[in-house]
Amino acid sequence: MDAAILSKLLSPDGWALLAALPPYDERDAMKTVTTLRSQGVAADLAAAVVTQSRLRARARAKFGDFADGMLFTADGLEQATRLVVAALHARRYLEAGVTTLADLTCGIGADSLAFAGTGLRVVATDLDECTAAIARWNLRHFPEAEVRHADGLTLDLRAEGIDAVYADPARRVRGGGGGRSSRIFDPRAYEPPLDSVWALRDSVPAVGIKVGPGIAHDGLPDDAETQWVSVNGDVVEAGLWFGPLAPDGPGRSALVLRTFTDDDGKEHTLSRTLRGDGTQPDVGGVGQYLYEPDGAVIRAGLVGEAAAELGGRLVDPTIAYVTTDDPAALPPARPAEAAGAQAPIATGYRVLDTMPFGLKRLKSYLRDRNVGRITIKKRGTAVVPEQLRKQLVLTGTEEATIVLTRVAGNQQVLLVEPLGAV
Repeated sequence: MDAAILSKLLSPDGWALLAALPPYDERDAMKTVTTLRSQGVAADLAAAVVTQSRLRARARAKFGDFADGMLFTADGLEQATRLVVAALHARRYLEAGVTTLADLTCGIGADSLAFAGTGLRVVATDLDECTAAIARWNLRHFPEAEVRHADGLTLDLRAEGIDAVYADPARRVRGGGGGRSSRIFDPRAYEPPLDSVWALRDSVPAVGIKVGPGIAHDGLPDDAETQWVSVNGDVVEAGLWFGPLAPDGPGRSALVLRTFTDDDGKEHTLSRTLRGDGTQPDVGGVGQYLYEPDGAVIRAGLVGEAAAELGGRLVDPTIAYVTTDDPAALPPARPAEAAGAQAPIATGYRVLDTMPFGLKRLKSYLRDRNVGRITIKKRGTAVVPEQLRKQLVLTGTEEATIVLTRVAGNQQVLLVEPLGAV
């Protein structure tokens, strides 16, 4: 988005036009643009308001109703922190006694919204002029937040009374010719590089950095808590927390969040945190139950800790599946009403049968059981589920779930029955 289009969007007429659009429907997008053009709306403004309508529809998954009063860029929305996670970021700073925070790479202002919403004074910066202007608009209701078009690394933190820093470095590079952006996995190629951000610990001890969940364990700073976060089963980020922002000390942790809406329409969030303590899980044969740990637990390398909580063992020393002989306790049906309810850390299955993997054997086995629809889960195997499904040529009327994995180094097929999250 360029400055001219942004100016048109923020004009009274542009904002009213955006507010008057019906709920976004991809099938009607071109028709909507054509209708606006026939009403005398300039082509660039018509395209811009429809684009914003599309981005708002996507943004509701991260921001809920707040999305309806915000502006977005495609890349800014992609990298923006979900509101439920941003609120937890803000809590870290509040509990650390922070009063004034610099959001060095504020983007569209997602984290700054949460910071300012909890009463923190925020100095938010972004290198891109239009992105900074969008953040300024999104933060317009929060006098606690000041947005600057500037390089956050040039701030004089001490002179401005800033006692904490947060950064969400750009982790995407746009392809040539305006093509789609792609993820960057090398922290040295972040903008700004991670080394430049965590060097700010020399000025302020409270430093937090959001990074991609694919960040490798090798090279992580020894004095940081590195926490992987999942929301409703999706691993959404990792964070590096230094000094007073890591009250439990350095190490790796996983934060699992599950959101749900009760019968009265009220939203709730359950959470559970696992930390690494060097737990070495047992390894053994497949028991009567199989559990797949949450993705944040796996990314954090805490499958051993999950196995200990579930009272189980690994099916293979290199595979993130936990097996038990007794079922783990299922969460309460209405977790909001259960004192101390926590988010589940794994998805459970009852093991109905096991066999060595072989296409002919598996095809015969499933046909004998009249299976026509199959869910395929896998870990530790090169089998491609879509190809296997075609090769099985199933025509029955029953459904089945199978797990393809290694057990004690051998490829196995497990016929399982889903139980739910625990």
